[in-house]
Amino acid sequence: MFDMIPFRRNNVTNKQDVFSPFFKNFFNDDFFSSMGDLQVNINVDIKETDENYLMAADLPGIKKEDINIEFNNNYLTISAKRNDSMEDKNENYVRRERRYGEFKRSFYIDNVDESKISASFNDGVLKIVLPKINKGNDKRIKIDIK
Repeated sequence: MFDMIPFRRNNVTNKQDVFSPFFKNFFNDDFFSSMGDLQVNINVDIKETDENYLMAADLPGIKKEDINIEFNNNYLTISAKRNDSMEDKNENYVRRERRYGEFKRSFYIDNVDESKISASFNDGVLKIVLPKINKGNDKRIKIDIK
């Protein structure tokens, strides 16, 4: 909303071309892009060791009690709820970027001992340890390409 539109010198052959940079800049503004990006992804790193799958998920600004982790039919689902809604009728915001809503990601993970899954949450990072049932018995073979 506060971006300046640069002046460009180019040969304009069509009247629509004169206004096209203005419309393009208007609809690509941060206000409209944030409206289209209401679903925020949970960024996750997954590491595999001989004994476990280790997951680390970034959940900044979310409270521990607002996080839900479920494991069902080999699907691990992480969901979280952020509620930053404040009632500020006397405030005149020029821009608001803090969001609220629900976020969810699911992962298919096979060979997991469901009874031994553990999780911890510290400094906005959710860490999940998923112990394997068959530890180190992965029979992997290299397949040659012909």
